[in-house]
Amino acid sequence: MDRLFKGYMKFRAEDFESHRELFRELGRTQNPHTLFIGCSDSRLMPNLITNTSPGELFLIRNIANIVPPYRKTEEYVATTSAVEYAVQVLNVDTIVVCGHSNCGGCSALNLPPEELDHIPHVRKWLEVSREVRGRVDRLMVGETAAEREWLTEQVNILVQMKNLLTYPYVREKYDAGTLNIYGWYYILETGELFNFNDENAVFELVS
Repeated sequence: MDRLFKGYMKFRAEDFESHRELFRELGRTQNPHTLFIGCSDSRLMPNLITNTSPGELFLIRNIANIVPPYRKTEEYVATTSAVEYAVQVLNVDTIVVCGHSNCGGCSALNLPPEELDHIPHVRKWLEVSREVRGRVDRLMVGETAAEREWLTEQVNILVQMKNLLTYPYVREKYDAGTLNIYGWYYILETGELFNFNDENAVFELVS
């Protein structure tokens, strides 16, 4: 905890002071242009990899960057309500679903359910993406664990993009051309970023 306190003191003395005017403007309002849906993984740093400032990205982070399909419910739905707020209140014009390499959540999608008995809430959460495993099985052309890993992570991104379009207000704005949806695959080890190209149906290196 001492390390965190020292980090805050450094931020307050240096970073905050150098952006004092920006923080003053953001004190009462926000106007982000992008909803960034990413994994909770501590190695994924959305503002760092996009070189964005406070106020630009509205963030949703959860295990395996999952977006549950839209449904009306009286349950407490954190991700669904955050999507709703970003699109309906903040009027973002872009949604990014960003997955990454070596994703523990995606790796768990390929495990037998009983291996997740000790984390029952994670196991339940991953059921949202249960179709990913079947798609990966159909797409596999080799037998290597590495191929299954990266294919699972990329297919998972596409499933979440599909799920986003089940939200009526997302679909309406997407069809009207006022909302863009992108799928990103980030490589932790190299810093490379791949963007899904709808026309070619492949992830292409951003360069």
